Amino acid sequence: MAEGALTQDELKKMVGYKAVDDYVKSGMVVGLGTGSTAYFAVERVGQLLKDGTLTDIVAIPTSIRTKEQAESLEIPLVTLDTHSKLDVAIDGADEVDPALNLVKGGGGALLREKMVEVCADKFIVIVDESKLCDGLGPGFPVPVEITPFCHEHTLRTIGELPSCKGICKPVLRMGSSSSNQPDGDDIAVTDNGNYIVDLHFDEAIKDAPAMATEIKSTVGVVDHGLFCDMTTAVIIAGKEGISVKEA
Repeated sequence: MAEGALTQDELKKMVGYKAVDDYVKSGMVVGLGTGSTAYFAVERVGQLLKDGTLTDIVAIPTSIRTKEQAESLEIPLVTLDTHSKLDVAIDGADEVDPALNLVKGGGGALLREKMVEVCADKFIVIVDESKLCDGLGPGFPVPVEITPFCHEHTLRTIGELPSCKGICKPVLRMGSSSSNQPDGDDIAVTDNGNYIVDLHFDEAIKDAPAMATEIKSTVGVVDHGLFCDMTTAVIIAGKEGISVKEA
């Protein structure tokens, strides 16, 4: 099939499978990401375990739905409590800037994703070329996971931070936590029992690492979807085929 005829799902499958084929070896501890692209990486791990290409793999899922997928594929699962050091983690991203900083968490799993991926020797990001951008922010809202206690106060506090004030609008996520499009009347609740505020930016974030530090330092914030200085390599599927950008 010609590259131009590939669907979005076929592109996602290409990068998901390539990440596993190139970076996962027998005997590894592997972090399994969450989302429509990471789904194919999890699928590939299951395939290669079943056919014997991979052996002695244990994996740590980053969400309940990834855990359920992995269990259905009979991938042996562990947690950070017993395995705090991972060989590799593979996950998608909502935006990737030229410095390979990321926005993640459109699917609501940002806290568990970050907890797992920060422990990995290698963090491999899999995307299609539509996720590449010149600057984080305008193309995809930045999610912030917050405690339910006094959530409106925390939402306002984030919006007033020097790095956010005047350039973003904080919006409480409603309906399903796995979508930043409102799809219900109830406040969205994460796997951890928290709420999510999506920051909608009018312009590109000038200094993502500085903003990340400022948001994380806010009382009431659990974590956020800015993944800075974590990426080992980005595998990109595009019209011309697959390319790899390394940090």
